[in-house]
Amino acid sequence: MPDEHERESNIPAESQTGAAFGGTEPSQVVIRGPVDAIALVAYMVGYHPSRSLVVVGISEQGRVVGVRQNLPLPGRAASAGKEAEAIGENLVAVLNRNGSSSALLLGYGPNEQVTPVMEGVLPIFNQAGVQVLEALRVDQGRWWSYTCQNPSCCPPEGTAYDVSTSVIAAQATLAGQVVLDDRDQLVESVAPVQGKEHTAMEEATKRAEQRMRERIAASGSRADKAAHLIDEGRTFIAELADQVRTGEIRLDDDEVAWLGLLLSSVRLRDEAWVRIDVDHLRQHVEFWRDVVRRVGERYVAAPASLLAYAAFEMGDGALANVALDRACAADPLYSMAHLIREIVTAGIPPEKARLDITPEELAAAYAEREHSQNQQAARIAHGSEQPFSLRRTRSEGEAEPS
Repeated sequence: MPDEHERESNIPAESQTGAAFGGTEPSQVVIRGPVDAIALVAYMVGYHPSRSLVVVGISEQGRVVGVRQNLPLPGRAASAGKEAEAIGENLVAVLNRNGSSSALLLGYGPNEQVTPVMEGVLPIFNQAGVQVLEALRVDQGRWWSYTCQNPSCCPPEGTAYDVSTSVIAAQATLAGQVVLDDRDQLVESVAPVQGKEHTAMEEATKRAEQRMRERIAASGSRADKAAHLIDEGRTFIAELADQVRTGEIRLDDDEVAWLGLLLSSVRLRDEAWVRIDVDHLRQHVEFWRDVVRRVGERYVAAPASLLAYAAFEMGDGALANVALDRACAADPLYSMAHLIREIVTAGIPPEKARLDITPEELAAAYAEREHSQNQQAARIAHGSEQPFSLRRTRSEGEAEPS
């Protein structure tokens, strides 16, 4: 199995914005020393990083933003300086967008991989006027400081630490937060179900597709049938959103499969999107995570993008990125996934990228496009376009549809 830095070399920076962990205001998080800083990063990222540079930016108002960036691969000394400079400039840009005036820098990995990056990044932070409160290297249960040269408190052999002794760990535990061992565990949390569950969902997907074919083939014009399906879908999604807020909903296999087909309509995908309630983000994250794990792979792009949006709004850029990986694996051209990826990578604060539109306003916006919708209905009526996409996996060598 390849090392984490080899697998993640092309993954964009992951940003966590807002409160450090669920329900705890940033102003209530007090960093008393290196162990608190290490604990804060673990709970902000959601797992123990490795081969990473993590920056925690802090604004004068106490707003916290965390960014995890892959370290350059070792053995590339010729380009290390330029890569470190690019990393530093990218991180400063993210901090500026979030109004951060000071920062903690933590590099995770061996000295030969972390130190060249730190030596390149620290001057850029100083030039940008971002005060570096602490800069640490963390590796194999020990930390080293780049800002303290006093051997009595920062010995050259490093200092052993235990994050469980940090008050921040206690705060996070009370808030219901957990730290995963590594990023692989986070990826696994959105991976498709296996075994009997997978087989059952494949059968449910076939039933849903047959149900959709029968609806499309029924008597009446294609435009009318499409309109009825959209209306029914909007009602179904609205009812789901109401139930999601309670945190006590889990769809059965047939409901998950049908929802997957409905979301292949951009109109219904948007309906689900605008109904992600920022006051109940954790419930939305858990609901869409369950759907992503169970829905057929050919229908995963929409729910995975919705999960990514909910995770981003909650401040969990790492989860948003692994959800986007699932979306792009299912449909490399899925525009919503690419849009959210750009927002997450840029470190834009969630409130500045929020889809601030009600379901009623969404319906009105679609109504304004009546002319283009009528044109589409005409194409459907002539059989040249399907109102829903019954996706299938192409066989090897089969051409991509135009």
